[in-house]
Amino acid sequence: MHHESAAGPPAAGGRQRCRTRRAAGTAALTVLLGLCGAVVLGLVHQQTGSDGFLVGLGLAVLPVPVLLAAFRWLDRAAPTPRRNLLFAFGWGACAATLVAITVNGFATDWLASSLLPRAPDRADVLGTTVVAPVVEEAAKAGAVLLLYLHRPRDFGGVVSGVVTAGVTATGFAFTENILYLGRAFGEDLAFGHFGLESTTLGTFLQRVVVAPLAHPLFTALVGLGFGAAALAARHRRALRTLLPLLGLAAAVTLHGVWNGAATRPTRVFFTVYGLFMVPVLLVVAALALWARRHVLRTVRATLPRYAEAGWLTPSEPYALGCLRSRALARDLARRGGGRRAARAVAEYHRAATCLALLRARAERGAVPPGFRAHERDLLRILRRHRPLASAATASAAPAAALPTQARIEEWERLRAC
Repeated sequence: MHHESAAGPPAAGGRQRCRTRRAAGTAALTVLLGLCGAVVLGLVHQQTGSDGFLVGLGLAVLPVPVLLAAFRWLDRAAPTPRRNLLFAFGWGACAATLVAITVNGFATDWLASSLLPRAPDRADVLGTTVVAPVVEEAAKAGAVLLLYLHRPRDFGGVVSGVVTAGVTATGFAFTENILYLGRAFGEDLAFGHFGLESTTLGTFLQRVVVAPLAHPLFTALVGLGFGAAALAARHRRALRTLLPLLGLAAAVTLHGVWNGAATRPTRVFFTVYGLFMVPVLLVVAALALWARRHVLRTVRATLPRYAEAGWLTPSEPYALGCLRSRALARDLARRGGGRRAARAVAEYHRAATCLALLRARAERGAVPPGFRAHERDLLRILRRHRPLASAATASAAPAAALPTQARIEEWERLRAC
């Protein structure tokens, strides 16, 4: 790995064409999601009424910031680009919800009229426990699949998969909660139920308080499958296809069990919740945290090669492999150079982390498309931000235990070199 050859810029015309195509695709996708969102809002408003819609919206938004903050916290080691997360949330809230509302309703009506005309209750049960899990998880998985195929640079492994899937499902649950809470409020108005007897309170407790992670947990299993597939060697095509399908099957199964329990008495619901859902949640969380620690270990093991080539100072790989040291580096930069310096450090850290993960994947035989071009782009980002970010990052590694003033003095000394 030579310093000059790795940094050779691609053709300017090719970069311009790539940017033009990307901008056109982004604009088209934004319009499509906006249209889906407008249709969904119209359908939800039609089923809930104005009062129910406003109440449902106000209650459904409550868990969204908490869930998004949790996924961003999990994603700190190798942050997913915000544009990808915005797409994932928009897909879940708009496109996936529209598919679910349309297909679920059509399928349930078809079951009731064609297969089970004499047992409409059984058709509803099948629609809830079989049809809805398949349709909804497949619709949500669409966002993960699109990013996996069209943004392979940003899809680095298990954490990327879980975060992308979780944010998609958070958007889906947000819109679905507006519908369910709005309907419940309309029923309470119609039947005069208020206070502890209200359907709205029961729906809020079940969907927002007790199980806000239900949809994110289901779809996280899909994300695990895609994340594992991204790490598999490229010649193992069967495995790369099988892993996402296994994740989807697990998500559908878990979703079906959950929906079935929700139709049973409260005692059965909480039994399934405690003995089945909570253990699965703990296992998925443990896997995601292990994967994040693995990312940091990969950074510490891989980046010294780039330090030997002159792209980083010898101490930076150790700072970049520690979240606490990264935070110290951003703090130093902010104190010494303001927000601009802190943003430069954050971009520098993200590029270095992506570089380490990219190189590690290539060495395992899972070389992503456009490996050399991607490596050059990341090295270019390191070079651009190095004047503001390198000194702060280097000083954060050996000085992690020093008082703040000592760290600032060390950073100023390194900047002066």
